[in-house]
Amino acid sequence: MSKKNKKWVNVVYSTNPNFHYEAESEGHSETPPKNLQRLYVSIDRKQRGGKEVTLIEGFQGLEDDAKELGKLLKTKCGVGGTVKQNEILIQGNFKDKIFDILINEGYSQTKKKGGN
Repeated sequence: MSKKNKKWVNVVYSTNPNFHYEAESEGHSETPPKNLQRLYVSIDRKQRGGKEVTLIEGFQGLEDDAKELGKLLKTKCGVGGTVKQNEILIQGNFKDKIFDILINEGYSQTKKKGGN
């Protein structure tokens, strides 16, 4: 690793010639295929003042790909939402509709979680 790398973590200085620097991980290097993603769709009301959001958990891969999926779901549902730490939140109760959209998009391992 070159000394120009500014993403070293937990290193002040080492005199050990065999020391290997740890680099900050950038998350997943690539997004697995849709049919290998295990997504869980549920309704969440916690800490939202009683308002419901549809929560899609379990997305693995690049955050940009999660944001792209979130944008698709928001567009198809006609509502707002956000993506945080690869969790997609869609405003409102769209659990069944989002489940159907994900299955049609090729996310074949998608499951519904919880009641409702």
